[in-house]
Amino acid sequence: MSWYTCGAGRYSAEPCGFFFSKTKMVGILVHGNNHFILSGPRPDEPTALALARHWSIIQIGEPKPQSLGQWQIRTKEFRENLEWAVIVPADRDISPGVAQLLAELSARGVAIDRSNRGCW
Repeated sequence: MSWYTCGAGRYSAEPCGFFFSKTKMVGILVHGNNHFILSGPRPDEPTALALARHWSIIQIGEPKPQSLGQWQIRTKEFRENLEWAVIVPADRDISPGVAQLLAELSARGVAIDRSNRGCW
């Protein structure tokens, strides 16, 4: 099998154009000292709050609401692929590692949206 070099240390079994055309937007949703790397478009404020609520509260056996269907948690992702960041309030501070990542994203020109609504 041949591997293609796709930049930034990424490799693919498919030609890079094909590899990147199949991927969705990826971003980070920060909720206090917790964060989620998500594939999907940048959520608006009510949707970001709903996503944080859905993934922060353990709901064994509960299906994801259909309105949140376009977002999926990513377990492995390159930080260079993050295209959006949204911070929703919580009762804990953002962890130092996530704060550093947000600073890197900001330096790269990624807009960071902050919700003002308060914790649910």
